Amino acid sequence: MPKYSLKLYVIGRSPRSQLAIANLEALMRAIGGEGHDHEVVDILENPELAEQERLLATPTLIKAAPGPSVRVIGDLSDTKAVAEALGLELAAGHGRG
Repeated sequence: MPKYSLKLYVIGRSPRSQLAIANLEALMRAIGGEGHDHEVVDILENPELAEQERLLATPTLIKAAPGPSVRVIGDLSDTKAVAEALGLELAAGHGRG
């Protein structure tokens, strides 16, 4: 299984941001979190990073590695759908059905 690098961009600590962070944590468990990198970026604290990524909306989850870079914008609650959209392999016990 490849090593993934994910970045979640949120705005502040709003309920929507907190939900996105919880959804990222669920996704990390689904892909077997150990050995994968993930980062949460608050664009209020790091606006230059949002500009570099040319973000249009939050939350935005970006798979930075392995390439190519892929992003999912908005609702991250369907872990299987997000994993599929990003091209991530789910760990055993987290089937796609």
